[in-house]
Amino acid sequence: MNSPAVQGTEARTARISGEDGLVSLRQEWLHPAIVDPEMDSMRLLSETAMRFPEALSFSSGAPYDGNHDLAALSFHLERYVKHLREKGLPEERITRTLFQYGPVNGFIQDEVALMLKRDEDIDAPPGSIMITHGYQEAALVALRGLFSSPDEVLLTVSPAYVGIRGAARMLDIPVRGILESGPDGLDPETVRETARALRAEGKRAVALYLVPDFSNPSGTVIPLEARRRLLQVAAEEELILLEDNPYGLFARDGETLPTLKSLDTTRNVIYLGSFAKSAFPGARLGYLVADQPVTDAEGTTRLLAQELSKAKAMYSVGSSSLSQAVIGGILVENDYTLRPATRELAAVYLERLDTVLDALAGHFPAERHEEHGVSWNEPRGGFFLTLRVPFTADLAKMERSARDYGVSWAPMSMFHIEGGGYREIRLGFSNLAPEAIREGIARLARFIADTPRD
Repeated sequence: MNSPAVQGTEARTARISGEDGLVSLRQEWLHPAIVDPEMDSMRLLSETAMRFPEALSFSSGAPYDGNHDLAALSFHLERYVKHLREKGLPEERITRTLFQYGPVNGFIQDEVALMLKRDEDIDAPPGSIMITHGYQEAALVALRGLFSSPDEVLLTVSPAYVGIRGAARMLDIPVRGILESGPDGLDPETVRETARALRAEGKRAVALYLVPDFSNPSGTVIPLEARRRLLQVAAEEELILLEDNPYGLFARDGETLPTLKSLDTTRNVIYLGSFAKSAFPGARLGYLVADQPVTDAEGTTRLLAQELSKAKAMYSVGSSSLSQAVIGGILVENDYTLRPATRELAAVYLERLDTVLDALAGHFPAERHEEHGVSWNEPRGGFFLTLRVPFTADLAKMERSARDYGVSWAPMSMFHIEGGGYREIRLGFSNLAPEAIREGIARLARFIADTPRD
């Protein structure tokens, strides 16, 4: 008789081998996050766009690509090299910085810290900043560091960007959604109630994810007073706030609100940023600010960002040196502020938002609401708005809309954490010119008119 170890080896071999001796796996043997249909939604949206290239796409939140210039790549790279020379770095060290492996947490923290101070009034010591491979790695690193027990729960606004739910799912972190409460987004008192309800269940809410400015997918903005109350709730309930801010630079003039991190006096906020929307999408560069002190058993204290470098080292080892150098050059050239540099870009997005709202009002007039059954919110900025329709808006209908009517969109149900949004769609308008927006809304209006109510 074979030993248990041998039997286990034989069972595993039989499990992964096909009849022809080649490895063959069954889907249910993979991690649950890999086989979860909800984790496949964004890929399906992308594939729909590729299958119907003639369709006008409201289904993505891609940045505007009309301001890209190949010459700018080399210019900003050279600008950063010049910056390093001005700092007195020898040529050998500059060459090594650009061509070799770099520090796990990156090498442009000084430049990012200056930008954060000038653009967001965030006082972040360079050591509290980690340069990441986009927002997604920042989220993965933060979650991996904060959660250590299956009884610990991530709270998130619902609907929410699918990337945060996906990151939590990949790490086996349970998620509890908190529904938005109208145009002002998240209600701080509901956050408090949810955290206390979890404690009553024997669980603990560790962190809350949210996008206070023009959230993806709904476009809501949390008012200033609610931000202050949310920080108070976080301190009282011992919550870390994961503040994601990809769209804050694109507010209308005079309507910019302070970030949670800039208002944070108790270090309850980890700030997640990205240069994808504001500077250079292809660089795929983001960052996190984690200035919370962490003390080990020997009494040594380091900043949380430095502790989290252990996770980043295992995920990606380090971020691209060339991407960092180009972003560094952009920051240096713009005197460490992106606000003036993005005013023209903000005007592009605001024009597109206004065009969507005008086109919707033209095709679905308020006085005929009962007839068409369509309504929408009116964000003041960002990349998205939510359209309510009189039928179930799922991927099958989205595909029919793209195939037969030449317009695609995203079902809002894929952004809800615990169900909901079944009769809503997300319209992303950031990468469509005004004339394409008007035509796309006309096509969408025909699709809605031809789709039976259910």
